[in-house]
Amino acid sequence: MRTYDDSFSGQKIYPGKGKLYVRGDSKIFRFQCGKSESLFLQRKNPRRIAWTTLYRRQHKKGISEEIAKKRTRRTVKKQRAIVGASLDVIKERRNQRPEVRAAARQAAIKEGKEKKAASESKRKLDKAKSAAKGQTQRIQSKQGAKGAPSKVKPTTR
Repeated sequence: MRTYDDSFSGQKIYPGKGKLYVRGDSKIFRFQCGKSESLFLQRKNPRRIAWTTLYRRQHKKGISEEIAKKRTRRTVKKQRAIVGASLDVIKERRNQRPEVRAAARQAAIKEGKEKKAASESKRKLDKAKSAAKGQTQRIQSKQGAKGAPSKVKPTTR
């Protein structure tokens, strides 16, 4: 059995009941009774009329016995270990005083700078040694590496 919904009130219209109203733009409206048709033609807002389905839905009427209120679940935050640091180490670091943490950070920065300076000086030393031997590395193109003859430099313009 095919039922339709009332265009104004939202109630069910059973076969053989109701009215069909076709507007000038060919839009079809179905009404269960003359009351809902009259209110529709008066351009009344169904959300403001207490007995319509739209009003009841908007004001949350009659749904308490059907559906119990959903309970929202609180997210529980849990601490997990990270690669390279166990949970105990993380908790210990969190509970450190800010001065201790700042001092540790400064020490780590200083150590990193020293390491960088050492590697830089080593690189400069290697470069100086190779320059002294006369083995300066030339950047070679792919064609040169394959054995292609080098371009002849023009002697005149």
